[in-house]
Amino acid sequence: MVCKRIIPCLDVKDGRTVKGVNFVDLRDAGDPVELAWQYSRQGADELVFLDITATHERRKTMVELVKAVARQVNIPFTIGGGINELADADILLNAGADKISINSAAVRNPELINQLADAFGKQFVVVAVDTKAAGERNLVHLNGGRVATHLETAAWIKEAEERGAGEILLTSMDHDGTKSGFDNVLLKQINDHISIPLIASGGAGNTQHFIDVFQQSDADAALAASVFHYGEILIPELKQLLKNNHINVRI
Repeated sequence: MVCKRIIPCLDVKDGRTVKGVNFVDLRDAGDPVELAWQYSRQGADELVFLDITATHERRKTMVELVKAVARQVNIPFTIGGGINELADADILLNAGADKISINSAAVRNPELINQLADAFGKQFVVVAVDTKAAGERNLVHLNGGRVATHLETAAWIKEAEERGAGEILLTSMDHDGTKSGFDNVLLKQINDHISIPLIASGGAGNTQHFIDVFQQSDADAALAASVFHYGEILIPELKQLLKNNHINVRI
């Protein structure tokens, strides 16, 4: 039985970890390398770093961050933000990242998923999807949630899987930063129609929310930020609670 994973997410802006609500009102949450080291010590299964205002000018900064994190932690970590071509991914993977995450670039150029999977292997390619409800539909959003598209979330995720995505990181913008719980209904709908791992993101506020997301959606991993960054939930205690609720986790 595959273990469920707990993944702290570090949104990085100008070399610092930040966190907001519904993708806005950002506040400082600390040094990303220091936080990575702490999470590794606590027993996090993986880490995700997202350069939320990525530009080519800052690429060197992110490469240095990847190198620093790789020196400090012994758990897998994913890097995302501003990856638009094979060369971008190649630089970050060579610097020490275990996986790369693409979001807006994949929507604008879906063939990029195929190219990355062919070049590096599906297991290295995470397709991140930011979704927001629009009436009865859920639509993909780009540029850190600032730009709406007409893409149906479920259809886009299925296409990403067919093109070679090894994993899907699905963030509910409606739930993000609200601490009201994950969007378990949407997550289950998506999870029932794909065969690759699904990472749930957006809405974690307490330990019960992690129990609920695994029991109700059967997501493969749960990702959160502020509840970990500000010490509201400690990973060892969370994992013990999950284990007590018959959810298979690595202690």
